[in-house]
Amino acid sequence: MRLRYLLTIGLATAAMGQPVPHASQTPAAKSTIRFEDATAKAGIDFVHSCGSAQLGSLLEGTGSGCIWFDYNNDGLPDLYLLSGRPLDDSMHPYPLKDKPNPPPHNHLYRNNGDGTFTDVTDQAGVNPDLYSVAVTAADYDNDGYEDLLVTGYGKVVLYHNNGNGTFTDVTAKAGIKVDGWAISSTWLDYDRDGCVDLFVGRYVKFDPKYRNYYAADNYPGPLDYEGETNQLFHNNCDGTFTDVTDKSGIGALVGRTMGVTAADFDGDGWDDIYVANDKTENFLFHNKHDGTFEEIATDAGVAYGQDGEATSSMGPVFADITGSGLLDLWVSDGHYNRLMKNNGKGGFDDIGIVSGLSQANAQYVSWGTGVYDFDNDGLPDIMVFHGGLIHLIPQEHSVFRGVGGGKFEDVSRDAGAVVNTRTVARGACFADYENNGKVDAFVVNLGARGTLLHNISTGTGHWIEIRLQGANTPKDHSGSNRDGIGARVEVWAAGHPDTPTTGVAGTPEERQVAERVASSGYLSQDDGRLHFGLGAAEKVDRIVVHWPSGREQTLENQAVDRVLTIEEPK
Repeated sequence: MRLRYLLTIGLATAAMGQPVPHASQTPAAKSTIRFEDATAKAGIDFVHSCGSAQLGSLLEGTGSGCIWFDYNNDGLPDLYLLSGRPLDDSMHPYPLKDKPNPPPHNHLYRNNGDGTFTDVTDQAGVNPDLYSVAVTAADYDNDGYEDLLVTGYGKVVLYHNNGNGTFTDVTAKAGIKVDGWAISSTWLDYDRDGCVDLFVGRYVKFDPKYRNYYAADNYPGPLDYEGETNQLFHNNCDGTFTDVTDKSGIGALVGRTMGVTAADFDGDGWDDIYVANDKTENFLFHNKHDGTFEEIATDAGVAYGQDGEATSSMGPVFADITGSGLLDLWVSDGHYNRLMKNNGKGGFDDIGIVSGLSQANAQYVSWGTGVYDFDNDGLPDIMVFHGGLIHLIPQEHSVFRGVGGGKFEDVSRDAGAVVNTRTVARGACFADYENNGKVDAFVVNLGARGTLLHNISTGTGHWIEIRLQGANTPKDHSGSNRDGIGARVEVWAAGHPDTPTTGVAGTPEERQVAERVASSGYLSQDDGRLHFGLGAAEKVDRIVVHWPSGREQTLENQAVDRVLTIEEPK
Protein backbone atom coordinates (compact mmCIF):
# COMPACT_ATOMS: atom_id res chain seq x y z
CA MET A 1 0.00 0.00 0.00
CA ARG A 2 2.86 2.40 0.76
CA LEU A 3 4.29 2.03 -2.74
CA ARG A 4 0.89 2.61 -4.31
CA TYR A 5 0.49 5.66 -2.07
CA LEU A 6 3.88 7.02 -3.12
CA LEU A 7 3.02 6.54 -6.78
CA THR A 8 -0.34 8.28 -6.38
CA ILE A 9 1.16 11.17 -4.45
CA GLY A 10 4.02 11.42 -6.98
CA LEU A 11 1.71 11.72 -9.99
CA ALA A 12 -0.58 14.16 -8.25
CA THR A 13 2.29 16.34 -7.04
CA ALA A 14 3.92 16.34 -10.48
CA ALA A 15 0.66 17.51 -11.97
CA MET A 16 0.64 20.43 -9.52
CA GLY A 17 4.21 21.36 -10.44
CA GLN A 18 5.59 20.68 -6.96
CA PRO A 19 8.76 18.71 -6.05
CA VAL A 20 8.20 14.97 -5.65
CA PRO A 21 9.91 13.42 -2.61
CA HIS A 22 12.38 10.66 -3.35
CA ALA A 23 11.35 7.44 -1.64
CA SER A 24 13.60 6.32 1.22
CA GLN A 25 15.42 9.67 1.20
CA THR A 26 17.08 10.07 4.58
CA PRO A 27 18.84 13.07 6.13
CA ALA A 28 22.20 11.32 5.85
CA ALA A 29 25.48 13.13 5.33
CA LYS A 30 25.44 15.27 2.21
CA SER A 31 26.87 13.46 -0.77
CA THR A 32 29.84 14.72 -2.74
CA ILE A 33 28.10 13.56 -5.93
CA ARG A 34 26.68 16.54 -7.78
CA PHE A 35 25.75 17.50 -11.34
CA GLU A 36 24.93 20.71 -13.19
CA ASP A 37 23.03 21.38 -16.41
CA ALA A 38 25.73 22.19 -18.96
CA THR A 39 23.59 21.80 -22.09
CA ALA A 40 23.53 25.43 -23.18
CA LYS A 41 27.12 26.11 -22.11
CA ALA A 42 28.28 23.13 -24.17
CA GLY A 43 26.48 24.40 -27.28
CA ILE A 44 24.22 21.36 -27.60
CA ASP A 45 20.89 22.31 -29.16
CA PHE A 46 18.99 19.05 -29.55
CA VAL A 47 15.25 18.51 -29.34
CA HIS A 48 13.86 14.99 -29.67
CA SER A 49 10.77 14.54 -31.84
CA CYS A 50 8.01 11.94 -31.64
CA GLY A 51 7.07 12.91 -35.20
CA SER A 52 3.50 13.79 -34.27
CA ALA A 53 1.36 16.53 -32.79
CA GLN A 54 0.90 14.62 -29.53
CA LEU A 55 1.87 11.28 -28.06
CA GLY A 56 -0.38 8.59 -29.50
CA SER A 57 1.34 5.26 -30.17
CA LEU A 58 3.82 2.73 -28.84
CA LEU A 59 6.30 3.76 -31.53
CA GLU A 60 6.18 7.38 -30.43
CA GLY A 61 6.36 6.57 -26.72
CA THR A 62 9.44 4.33 -26.94
CA GLY A 63 11.76 7.29 -27.43
CA SER A 64 15.37 7.28 -28.58
CA GLY A 65 18.89 6.85 -27.25
CA CYS A 66 22.37 8.29 -27.59
CA ILE A 67 26.03 7.32 -27.74
CA TRP A 68 29.43 8.66 -26.76
CA PHE A 69 32.19 7.51 -29.13
CA ASP A 70 35.44 9.00 -30.39
CA TYR A 71 34.69 9.04 -34.11
CA ASN A 72 37.79 11.07 -35.08
CA ASN A 73 40.32 9.45 -32.72
CA ASP A 74 41.36 12.69 -31.03
CA GLY A 75 41.02 11.23 -27.55
CA LEU A 76 37.77 13.08 -26.80
CA PRO A 77 34.38 11.33 -26.72
CA ASP A 78 31.91 12.80 -29.20
CA LEU A 79 28.12 12.68 -28.85
CA TYR A 80 25.55 11.28 -31.30
CA LEU A 81 21.88 11.85 -30.48
CA LEU A 82 18.87 10.12 -32.01
CA SER A 83 15.41 11.40 -32.84
CA GLY A 84 12.15 10.28 -34.36
CA ARG A 85 10.65 12.14 -37.31
CA PRO A 86 7.26 12.51 -39.00
CA LEU A 87 6.32 9.45 -41.04
CA ASP A 88 3.37 9.01 -43.36
CA ASP A 89 0.22 10.44 -41.77
CA SER A 90 -1.24 6.94 -41.56
CA MET A 91 1.50 6.05 -39.07
CA HIS A 92 0.49 8.69 -36.52
CA PRO A 93 -2.84 8.96 -34.67
CA TYR A 94 -2.20 12.70 -34.39
CA PRO A 95 -0.13 13.66 -37.47
CA LEU A 96 1.45 17.07 -37.75
CA LYS A 97 -0.51 19.41 -40.02
CA ASP A 98 2.62 21.35 -40.93
CA LYS A 99 5.71 19.18 -41.35
CA PRO A 100 8.93 20.89 -40.25
CA ASN A 101 11.50 21.50 -42.96
CA PRO A 102 14.10 20.19 -42.54
CA PRO A 103 12.55 17.35 -40.55
CA PRO A 104 13.82 16.49 -37.05
CA HIS A 105 16.89 14.29 -37.31
CA ASN A 106 19.87 12.78 -35.54
CA HIS A 107 22.79 15.00 -34.57
CA LEU A 108 26.53 14.35 -34.25
CA TYR A 109 28.34 16.74 -31.92
CA ARG A 110 32.13 16.89 -32.12
CA ASN A 111 33.89 17.42 -28.80
CA ASN A 112 36.02 20.58 -29.04
CA GLY A 113 38.07 19.72 -25.95
CA ASP A 114 37.09 22.86 -24.05
CA GLY A 115 33.71 21.80 -22.71
CA THR A 116 31.89 22.77 -25.90
CA PHE A 117 30.67 20.86 -28.93
CA THR A 118 30.17 21.58 -32.64
CA ASP A 119 27.32 20.09 -34.69
CA VAL A 120 28.98 18.22 -37.59
CA THR A 121 26.00 16.11 -38.68
CA ASP A 122 25.87 17.30 -42.28
CA GLN A 123 29.64 17.19 -42.71
CA ALA A 124 29.82 13.66 -41.32
CA GLY A 125 26.85 12.34 -43.30
CA VAL A 126 25.04 10.60 -40.43
CA ASN A 127 21.50 11.87 -40.90
CA PRO A 128 19.58 8.76 -42.01
CA ASP A 129 16.07 8.82 -43.44
CA LEU A 130 14.87 6.80 -40.50
CA TYR A 131 12.67 7.00 -37.44
CA SER A 132 15.71 6.39 -35.23
CA VAL A 133 15.44 4.58 -31.91
CA ALA A 134 18.77 3.11 -30.76
CA VAL A 135 22.47 3.22 -31.61
CA THR A 136 25.63 1.21 -31.02
CA ALA A 137 29.20 1.57 -32.27
CA ALA A 138 32.20 -0.68 -32.87
CA ASP A 139 35.14 -0.97 -35.25
CA TYR A 140 33.68 -3.91 -37.16
CA ASP A 141 36.45 -4.00 -39.79
CA ASN A 142 39.36 -3.40 -37.37
CA ASP A 143 40.68 -0.40 -39.32
CA GLY A 144 41.11 1.71 -36.20
CA TYR A 145 37.93 3.80 -36.51
CA GLU A 146 34.62 3.12 -34.79
CA ASP A 147 31.65 2.52 -37.07
CA LEU A 148 28.02 3.25 -36.26
CA LEU A 149 24.83 1.19 -36.37
CA VAL A 150 21.52 3.07 -36.12
CA THR A 151 18.34 1.04 -35.57
CA GLY A 152 14.76 2.19 -35.96
CA TYR A 153 11.39 1.52 -37.42
CA GLY A 154 11.51 -0.38 -40.72
CA LYS A 155 15.27 -0.85 -41.12
CA VAL A 156 18.77 -0.37 -39.73
CA VAL A 157 21.64 1.68 -41.12
CA LEU A 158 25.30 0.67 -40.82
CA TYR A 159 27.68 3.59 -41.26
CA HIS A 160 31.31 2.87 -42.06
CA ASN A 161 33.73 5.39 -40.56
CA ASN A 162 35.94 6.62 -43.41
CA GLY A 163 38.61 7.91 -41.03
CA ASN A 164 38.38 11.48 -42.36
CA GLY A 165 35.42 12.76 -40.36
CA THR A 166 32.82 11.29 -42.70
CA PHE A 167 30.73 8.12 -42.81
CA THR A 168 29.33 5.97 -45.64
CA ASP A 169 26.14 3.93 -45.56
CA VAL A 170 27.31 0.34 -46.20
CA THR A 171 24.23 -1.51 -44.93
CA ALA A 172 23.50 -3.36 -48.17
CA LYS A 173 27.16 -3.91 -49.02
CA ALA A 174 27.77 -5.43 -45.59
CA GLY A 175 24.80 -7.79 -45.91
CA ILE A 176 22.85 -6.39 -42.96
CA LYS A 177 19.11 -6.72 -43.55
CA VAL A 178 16.62 -6.26 -40.74
CA ASP A 179 12.88 -5.90 -41.27
CA GLY A 180 10.31 -4.62 -38.82
CA TRP A 181 11.03 -2.54 -35.76
CA ALA A 182 14.72 -2.79 -34.85
CA ILE A 183 15.52 -1.54 -31.38
CA SER A 184 18.53 -1.99 -29.05
CA SER A 185 21.50 -3.87 -30.52
CA THR A 186 25.01 -4.76 -29.45
CA TRP A 187 28.39 -5.92 -30.71
CA LEU A 188 30.25 -8.95 -29.34
CA ASP A 189 32.86 -11.37 -30.65
CA TYR A 190 30.84 -14.48 -29.82
CA ASP A 191 33.19 -16.89 -31.62
CA ARG A 192 36.45 -15.13 -30.60
CA ASP A 193 37.79 -14.85 -34.16
CA GLY A 194 38.92 -11.25 -33.62
CA CYS A 195 36.00 -9.63 -35.48
CA VAL A 196 32.93 -8.28 -33.66
CA ASP A 197 29.57 -9.79 -34.54
CA LEU A 198 26.22 -8.01 -34.39
CA PHE A 199 23.11 -8.80 -32.35
CA VAL A 200 20.00 -6.84 -33.38
CA GLY A 201 16.99 -6.72 -31.09
CA ARG A 202 13.47 -6.31 -32.46
CA TYR A 203 10.50 -5.05 -30.47
CA VAL A 204 7.00 -5.95 -31.74
CA LYS A 205 5.11 -6.33 -35.01
CA PHE A 206 3.73 -2.84 -34.82
CA ASP A 207 0.45 -2.14 -36.60
CA PRO A 208 -0.33 1.61 -36.71
CA LYS A 209 -3.94 0.92 -37.71
CA TYR A 210 -4.71 -1.08 -34.56
CA ARG A 211 -6.58 1.23 -32.22
CA ASN A 212 -8.42 -1.08 -29.80
CA TYR A 213 -7.54 0.12 -26.30
CA TYR A 214 -9.03 1.57 -23.14
CA ALA A 215 -9.09 5.35 -23.11
CA ALA A 216 -7.03 5.57 -19.92
CA ASP A 217 -4.23 3.62 -21.59
CA ASN A 218 -3.74 6.37 -24.18
CA TYR A 219 -2.70 3.85 -26.86
CA PRO A 220 -2.26 0.07 -27.35
CA GLY A 221 0.59 -1.42 -25.33
CA PRO A 222 3.24 -4.04 -26.15
CA LEU A 223 1.00 -7.01 -25.42
CA ASP A 224 -1.48 -5.77 -28.02
CA TYR A 225 1.02 -6.67 -30.76
CA GLU A 226 2.75 -9.91 -31.66
CA GLY A 227 6.28 -10.35 -30.35
CA GLU A 228 9.34 -10.56 -32.58
CA THR A 229 12.50 -12.59 -32.98
CA ASN A 230 15.96 -11.07 -32.69
CA GLN A 231 18.74 -11.44 -35.24
CA LEU A 232 22.42 -12.39 -35.05
CA PHE A 233 24.92 -11.54 -37.79
CA HIS A 234 28.32 -13.22 -37.96
CA ASN A 235 31.21 -10.99 -39.02
CA ASN A 236 33.06 -12.61 -41.93
CA CYS A 237 36.15 -10.46 -41.22
CA ASP A 238 36.01 -9.05 -44.76
CA GLY A 239 33.55 -6.21 -44.25
CA THR A 240 30.49 -8.42 -44.71
CA PHE A 241 28.16 -10.31 -42.40
CA THR A 242 26.17 -13.55 -42.57
CA ASP A 243 22.77 -13.92 -40.89
CA VAL A 244 23.14 -16.83 -38.43
CA THR A 245 19.96 -16.17 -36.47
CA ASP A 246 18.51 -19.64 -36.88
CA LYS A 247 21.81 -21.50 -36.94
CA SER A 248 22.82 -19.96 -33.59
CA GLY A 249 19.52 -20.74 -31.87
CA ILE A 250 18.73 -17.05 -31.34
CA GLY A 251 15.81 -17.20 -33.76
CA ALA A 252 13.94 -19.82 -31.73
CA LEU A 253 12.81 -17.27 -29.12
CA VAL A 254 10.08 -14.66 -29.59
CA GLY A 255 10.07 -11.68 -27.26
CA ARG A 256 9.57 -7.94 -27.07
CA THR A 257 13.09 -6.57 -26.86
CA MET A 258 13.81 -3.20 -25.25
CA GLY A 259 17.43 -3.21 -24.01
CA VAL A 260 20.35 -5.46 -24.95
CA THR A 261 23.84 -5.96 -23.60
CA ALA A 262 26.51 -8.65 -23.83
CA ALA A 263 29.26 -9.79 -21.45
CA ASP A 264 30.89 -12.91 -20.07
CA PHE A 265 28.79 -13.27 -16.92
CA ASP A 266 30.09 -16.72 -15.94
CA GLY A 267 33.79 -16.10 -16.55
CA ASP A 268 34.28 -18.85 -19.11
CA GLY A 269 35.91 -16.48 -21.62
CA TRP A 270 32.94 -16.34 -24.00
CA ASP A 271 30.48 -13.44 -24.13
CA ASP A 272 26.79 -14.07 -23.42
CA ILE A 273 23.78 -11.93 -24.35
CA TYR A 274 21.11 -10.49 -22.07
CA VAL A 275 17.84 -9.22 -23.54
CA ALA A 276 15.50 -7.06 -21.47
CA ASN A 277 11.97 -7.68 -22.77
CA ASP A 278 8.86 -5.58 -22.35
CA LYS A 279 6.02 -7.45 -20.56
CA THR A 280 7.68 -10.72 -21.60
CA GLU A 281 10.19 -12.86 -19.70
CA ASN A 282 13.75 -11.69 -20.24
CA PHE A 283 16.34 -13.78 -22.11
CA LEU A 284 19.87 -14.78 -21.15
CA PHE A 285 21.58 -16.41 -24.11
CA HIS A 286 24.48 -18.49 -22.80
CA ASN A 287 27.34 -18.93 -25.26
CA LYS A 288 28.01 -22.64 -25.89
CA HIS A 289 31.41 -22.00 -27.56
CA ASP A 290 30.35 -23.67 -30.81
CA GLY A 291 28.50 -20.82 -32.52
CA THR A 292 25.23 -21.55 -30.75
CA PHE A 293 23.45 -20.19 -27.69
CA GLU A 294 21.19 -21.69 -25.02
CA GLU A 295 18.49 -19.57 -23.37
CA ILE A 296 18.86 -19.96 -19.57
CA ALA A 297 17.24 -16.87 -18.02
CA THR A 298 14.72 -18.76 -15.91
CA ASP A 299 17.29 -21.16 -14.48
CA ALA A 300 19.71 -18.27 -13.90
CA GLY A 301 17.07 -16.26 -12.01
CA VAL A 302 16.96 -13.28 -14.39
CA ALA A 303 13.82 -13.95 -16.46
CA TYR A 304 11.19 -12.39 -14.22
CA GLY A 305 10.63 -9.65 -11.65
CA GLN A 306 10.73 -9.92 -7.89
CA ASP A 307 7.25 -11.42 -7.70
CA GLY A 308 7.65 -13.72 -10.68
CA GLU A 309 6.04 -11.25 -13.06
CA ALA A 310 7.14 -10.29 -16.56
CA THR A 311 8.11 -6.65 -15.96
CA SER A 312 8.54 -3.78 -18.40
CA SER A 313 12.30 -4.24 -18.46
CA MET A 314 14.21 -1.36 -20.05
CA GLY A 315 17.96 -0.96 -19.66
CA PRO A 316 20.36 -3.77 -18.64
CA VAL A 317 23.89 -3.17 -17.34
CA PHE A 318 26.56 -5.78 -16.56
CA ALA A 319 29.01 -4.56 -13.89
CA ASP A 320 30.74 -5.76 -10.74
CA ILE A 321 28.42 -3.83 -8.46
CA THR A 322 28.94 -5.85 -5.28
CA GLY A 323 32.77 -6.03 -5.41
CA SER A 324 32.89 -9.80 -5.78
CA GLY A 325 34.98 -9.80 -8.96
CA LEU A 326 31.96 -11.19 -10.87
CA LEU A 327 29.63 -9.33 -13.21
CA ASP A 328 26.31 -8.54 -11.58
CA LEU A 329 23.23 -7.44 -13.53
CA TRP A 330 21.32 -4.20 -13.02
CA VAL A 331 18.09 -3.70 -15.00
CA SER A 332 15.85 -0.64 -14.99
CA ASP A 333 12.15 -1.27 -15.50
CA GLY A 334 8.65 0.09 -15.06
CA HIS A 335 8.36 -0.99 -11.42
CA TYR A 336 11.09 -1.63 -8.86
CA ASN A 337 14.23 -2.07 -10.99
CA ARG A 338 16.36 -5.13 -10.27
CA LEU A 339 19.85 -5.62 -8.88
CA MET A 340 20.88 -9.25 -9.36
CA LYS A 341 24.05 -10.42 -7.65
CA ASN A 342 26.14 -12.96 -9.52
CA ASN A 343 26.32 -16.00 -7.25
CA GLY A 344 29.27 -17.57 -9.10
CA LYS A 345 27.25 -20.71 -9.82
CA GLY A 346 25.91 -19.77 -13.22
CA GLY A 347 23.05 -17.70 -11.85
CA PHE A 348 21.98 -14.60 -9.95
CA ASP A 349 20.27 -13.69 -6.67
CA ASP A 350 17.94 -10.69 -6.58
CA ILE A 351 19.17 -8.24 -3.92
CA GLY A 352 17.17 -5.25 -5.10
CA ILE A 353 15.32 -4.83 -1.81
CA VAL A 354 18.24 -5.34 0.58
CA SER A 355 20.39 -3.02 -1.56
CA GLY A 356 17.99 -0.13 -0.93
CA LEU A 357 17.37 0.40 -4.65
CA SER A 358 14.01 -1.20 -5.36
CA GLN A 359 12.04 0.68 -2.73
CA ALA A 360 13.42 4.04 -3.81
CA ASN A 361 12.55 3.43 -7.47
CA ALA A 362 9.05 2.05 -6.96
CA GLN A 363 7.27 5.35 -7.59
CA TYR A 364 8.95 5.85 -10.97
CA VAL A 365 9.13 4.43 -14.48
CA SER A 366 12.86 3.98 -15.09
CA TRP A 367 14.62 4.08 -18.48
CA GLY A 368 18.21 5.15 -19.13
CA THR A 369 20.72 4.14 -16.46
CA GLY A 370 24.43 3.82 -15.77
CA VAL A 371 26.67 2.24 -13.13
CA TYR A 372 29.76 4.38 -12.50
CA ASP A 373 31.89 5.65 -9.63
CA PHE A 374 30.75 9.26 -9.89
CA ASP A 375 32.77 10.44 -6.88
CA ASN A 376 35.79 8.17 -7.41
CA ASP A 377 35.68 6.70 -3.92
CA GLY A 378 36.28 3.18 -5.21
CA LEU A 379 32.64 2.10 -4.98
CA PRO A 380 30.16 2.00 -7.87
CA ASP A 381 27.21 4.41 -7.87
CA ILE A 382 24.04 4.26 -9.96
CA MET A 383 22.15 6.94 -11.88
CA VAL A 384 18.62 6.33 -13.18
CA PHE A 385 16.47 8.53 -15.42
CA HIS A 386 12.70 8.41 -15.11
CA GLY A 387 9.63 9.48 -17.08
CA GLY A 388 5.99 8.66 -17.71
CA LEU A 389 5.26 5.38 -19.48
CA ILE A 390 2.34 6.06 -21.82
CA HIS A 391 1.61 9.66 -20.84
CA LEU A 392 4.00 12.61 -20.90
CA ILE A 393 4.30 12.71 -17.12
CA PRO A 394 7.62 14.29 -16.10
CA GLN A 395 9.56 12.81 -13.21
CA GLU A 396 12.76 13.76 -11.41
CA HIS A 397 15.73 11.41 -11.54
CA SER A 398 17.79 9.35 -9.10
CA VAL A 399 21.39 9.06 -7.96
CA PHE A 400 22.42 6.29 -5.59
CA ARG A 401 25.81 6.36 -3.87
CA GLY A 402 27.41 3.00 -3.22
CA VAL A 403 28.27 2.39 0.42
CA GLY A 404 29.79 -1.08 0.00
CA GLY A 405 28.51 -4.62 0.20
CA GLY A 406 26.05 -4.09 -2.64
CA LYS A 407 24.11 -1.44 -0.72
CA PHE A 408 23.25 2.12 -1.71
CA GLU A 409 21.92 5.35 -0.27
CA ASP A 410 19.65 7.71 -2.18
CA VAL A 411 21.51 11.02 -2.56
CA SER A 412 19.29 12.40 -5.32
CA ARG A 413 18.03 15.34 -3.31
CA ASP A 414 21.53 16.80 -2.97
CA ALA A 415 22.84 15.80 -6.42
CA GLY A 416 21.92 19.10 -8.07
CA ALA A 417 18.93 20.89 -9.54
CA VAL A 418 19.41 19.16 -12.88
CA VAL A 419 18.80 15.77 -11.25
CA ASN A 420 15.66 17.03 -9.54
CA THR A 421 14.27 18.75 -12.62
CA ARG A 422 11.37 16.67 -13.94
CA THR A 423 11.52 15.44 -17.53
CA VAL A 424 10.10 12.54 -19.52
CA ALA A 425 13.39 10.70 -19.93
CA ARG A 426 14.24 7.84 -22.24
CA GLY A 427 17.76 6.82 -23.37
CA ALA A 428 20.89 7.97 -21.53
CA CYS A 429 24.61 7.61 -22.19
CA PHE A 430 27.66 8.22 -19.99
CA ALA A 431 31.21 9.50 -20.57
CA ASP A 432 33.97 11.59 -19.04
CA TYR A 433 33.76 14.09 -21.88
CA GLU A 434 36.33 16.46 -20.38
CA ASN A 435 38.90 13.76 -19.53
CA ASN A 436 39.01 15.06 -15.96
CA GLY A 437 38.11 11.76 -14.31
CA LYS A 438 34.48 12.62 -13.57
CA VAL A 439 31.81 10.69 -15.46
CA ASP A 440 29.08 12.84 -17.01
CA ALA A 441 25.77 11.91 -18.66
CA PHE A 442 23.41 12.91 -21.44
CA VAL A 443 19.71 12.06 -21.39
CA VAL A 444 17.29 12.12 -24.32
CA ASN A 445 13.93 13.45 -23.17
CA LEU A 446 10.83 12.32 -25.04
CA GLY A 447 9.60 15.02 -27.42
CA ALA A 448 11.70 17.64 -25.64
CA ARG A 449 15.15 19.15 -25.29
CA GLY A 450 17.91 16.77 -24.18
CA THR A 451 20.07 17.45 -21.15
CA LEU A 452 23.84 17.29 -20.58
CA LEU A 453 24.58 16.53 -16.93
CA HIS A 454 28.07 17.73 -16.07
CA ASN A 455 29.69 16.04 -13.07
CA ILE A 456 30.88 18.70 -10.61
CA SER A 457 31.28 16.43 -7.59
CA THR A 458 33.68 17.71 -4.93
CA GLY A 459 36.05 15.91 -2.58
CA THR A 460 36.50 13.15 -5.14
CA GLY A 461 39.25 10.52 -5.15
CA HIS A 462 41.87 9.52 -7.67
CA TRP A 463 40.96 7.68 -10.86
CA ILE A 464 42.20 5.96 -13.97
CA GLU A 465 40.47 5.37 -17.32
CA ILE A 466 41.62 2.59 -19.60
CA ARG A 467 41.29 2.58 -23.37
CA LEU A 468 41.85 -0.86 -24.89
CA GLN A 469 43.25 -1.49 -28.34
CA GLY A 470 43.16 -5.03 -29.67
CA ALA A 471 45.88 -6.30 -32.00
CA ASN A 472 43.61 -7.33 -34.86
CA THR A 473 43.95 -5.34 -38.10
CA PRO A 474 42.59 -5.80 -41.65
CA LYS A 475 45.90 -7.48 -42.57
CA ASP A 476 46.57 -9.41 -39.36
CA HIS A 477 43.77 -11.43 -37.74
CA SER A 478 45.89 -12.88 -34.95
CA GLY A 479 44.59 -10.81 -32.05
CA SER A 480 41.48 -9.46 -30.35
CA ASN A 481 39.02 -7.11 -32.01
CA ARG A 482 40.35 -3.58 -32.29
CA ASP A 483 37.98 -2.16 -29.62
CA GLY A 484 38.83 -4.85 -27.10
CA ILE A 485 35.15 -5.67 -26.72
CA GLY A 486 34.88 -8.67 -24.41
CA ALA A 487 38.19 -7.97 -22.63
CA ARG A 488 38.11 -8.17 -18.84
CA VAL A 489 40.27 -5.77 -16.83
CA GLU A 490 41.36 -6.08 -13.20
CA VAL A 491 42.71 -3.00 -11.44
CA TRP A 492 44.55 -3.38 -8.13
CA ALA A 493 45.00 -0.23 -6.04
CA ALA A 494 45.43 -0.70 -2.30
CA GLY A 495 44.36 2.69 -0.97
CA HIS A 496 43.50 1.97 2.66
CA PRO A 497 42.56 -1.73 2.63
CA ASP A 498 42.51 -1.94 6.44
CA THR A 499 39.84 0.76 6.69
CA PRO A 500 36.21 -0.43 6.64
CA THR A 501 34.43 0.44 3.42
CA THR A 502 32.09 3.32 4.23
CA GLY A 503 31.44 4.92 0.88
CA VAL A 504 33.73 7.91 1.43
CA ALA A 505 36.77 8.87 -0.61
CA GLY A 506 39.88 6.99 0.43
CA THR A 507 38.46 3.53 0.97
CA PRO A 508 38.35 1.66 -2.35
CA GLU A 509 38.19 -2.07 -2.72
CA GLU A 510 41.68 -3.44 -3.39
CA ARG A 511 40.63 -5.06 -6.67
CA GLN A 512 38.10 -3.80 -9.18
CA VAL A 513 36.88 -5.70 -12.24
CA ALA A 514 35.19 -4.46 -15.42
CA GLU A 515 34.53 -5.76 -18.91
CA ARG A 516 34.63 -3.72 -22.11
CA VAL A 517 31.10 -3.95 -23.50
CA ALA A 518 29.27 -2.26 -26.34
CA SER A 519 25.62 -1.29 -25.70
CA SER A 520 24.56 -0.73 -22.10
CA GLY A 521 21.37 0.63 -20.58
CA TYR A 522 18.35 1.73 -22.62
CA LEU A 523 18.75 2.29 -26.40
CA SER A 524 22.25 3.68 -25.83
CA GLN A 525 25.97 3.11 -25.49
CA ASP A 526 28.53 4.67 -23.18
CA ASP A 527 32.11 5.73 -23.84
CA GLY A 528 34.14 2.56 -24.39
CA ARG A 529 36.90 3.54 -21.98
CA LEU A 530 36.77 1.74 -18.63
CA HIS A 531 36.56 4.07 -15.64
CA PHE A 532 37.89 3.15 -12.18
CA GLY A 533 37.61 5.33 -9.08
CA LEU A 534 40.59 4.82 -6.78
CA GLY A 535 39.86 6.81 -3.63
CA ALA A 536 43.08 7.79 -1.85
CA ALA A 537 45.29 5.39 -3.81
CA GLU A 538 48.14 7.40 -5.35
CA LYS A 539 49.16 4.70 -7.78
CA VAL A 540 47.74 1.61 -9.44
CA ASP A 541 49.66 -1.40 -8.18
CA ARG A 542 48.68 -3.73 -11.00
CA ILE A 543 46.47 -3.92 -14.07
CA VAL A 544 45.64 -7.29 -15.62
CA VAL A 545 43.93 -7.47 -19.01
CA HIS A 546 42.32 -10.72 -20.12
CA TRP A 547 41.97 -10.28 -23.88
CA PRO A 548 39.32 -12.15 -25.93
CA SER A 549 42.15 -13.78 -27.86
CA GLY A 550 43.18 -15.59 -24.66
CA ARG A 551 46.25 -13.44 -24.06
CA GLU A 552 46.82 -12.08 -20.56
CA GLN A 553 48.71 -8.84 -20.09
CA THR A 554 49.97 -7.29 -16.83
CA LEU A 555 51.10 -3.72 -16.15
CA GLU A 556 52.47 -2.62 -12.77
CA ASN A 557 53.01 0.64 -10.89
CA GLN A 558 50.85 2.85 -13.08
CA ALA A 559 50.25 6.55 -12.43
CA VAL A 560 46.73 7.69 -11.53
CA ASP A 561 44.49 10.54 -12.72
CA ARG A 562 44.97 9.90 -16.43
CA VAL A 563 43.62 8.07 -19.46
CA LEU A 564 45.80 5.05 -20.18
CA THR A 565 45.82 3.28 -23.54
CA ILE A 566 46.71 -0.40 -23.36
CA GLU A 567 47.60 -2.14 -26.61
CA GLU A 568 47.33 -5.89 -26.87
CA PRO A 569 50.76 -7.44 -27.47
CA LYS A 570 51.19 -9.06 -30.86
